[in-house]
Amino acid sequence: MNQPFDDRKARAAAWFRDLRDQIVAAFEALEDTQTTGPFATLPPGRFEVTQTTRSAEDGSDAGGGLMSVMRGGRVFEKVGVNISTVYGQLGARAQKAMAARGIPGMESDPRFWASGISLVAHMQNPHCPAVHMNTRMFWTPHAWWFGGGSDLNPCIEYPEDTAHFHAVQKQHCDRHDPAYYPRFKAWADEYFYIPHRQRARGVGGIFLDDHNTGDWEADFAFIQDVGRAFLPAFLPVTEKRRDTPWTEDDRNTQLIHRGLYAEYNLVYDRGTKFGLETGHDANAVLMSLPPLAKWV
Repeated sequence: MNQPFDDRKARAAAWFRDLRDQIVAAFEALEDTQTTGPFATLPPGRFEVTQTTRSAEDGSDAGGGLMSVMRGGRVFEKVGVNISTVYGQLGARAQKAMAARGIPGMESDPRFWASGISLVAHMQNPHCPAVHMNTRMFWTPHAWWFGGGSDLNPCIEYPEDTAHFHAVQKQHCDRHDPAYYPRFKAWADEYFYIPHRQRARGVGGIFLDDHNTGDWEADFAFIQDVGRAFLPAFLPVTEKRRDTPWTEDDRNTQLIHRGLYAEYNLVYDRGTKFGLETGHDANAVLMSLPPLAKWV
């Protein structure tokens, strides 16, 4: 199983890097075209790129990636677009989590490899929704799968924006299987729910994990389309709302909503837990947290 997957791992990692480059370029172009509003006098935002590393328990190299973060831009208050490729052996807690997900044999051969992209954007204008997207591939000697998705997190919801975001997700899912969108939308609604607040984090999108139909090429093509859906789903909404006038009450609503986002990511998010438990760069793992938030 290892030999054919060497090429597949390389193809997946290269795709996540290419998607990262596309998104970074699109977001910097959005900054360049923002010439009105209270932040138009700022220099257009640019990403600061930092290499990240993961060290195994014995101190040996275990992969890493790129953390790309823009702060204080004209459109984005904070946005991160991270990629990573990590590998090594899963610790006891992670092995137990894999066993709970139905993956056998990890105690005898706990090797793993994972690659992916993770994005979170927090906006200057409260009328522009925050957004999250990630896609990933995970491999062990016993199984492989894809996961990820994209979801919209407005503090001030516009139903037409929600409808557009979901329509683009559906269009890209339908290219592969008409059953995918309703299944993965329902999964997102369940996954991005905050039990202790008894409410959803945002207006949803799609979410999937452990995706393995037995056809790696078909599944890889699908996860690429999940990534390709992001820019056409998100950019038109941002372009429509970025010049909407806002008040201090709107800003207060935004900061309180960001508190919900922070609570979810610190308490429930699988990616946060996995990254911290496997020793990845903590700053990269916690990149998703907003620059400012508020609790009542």
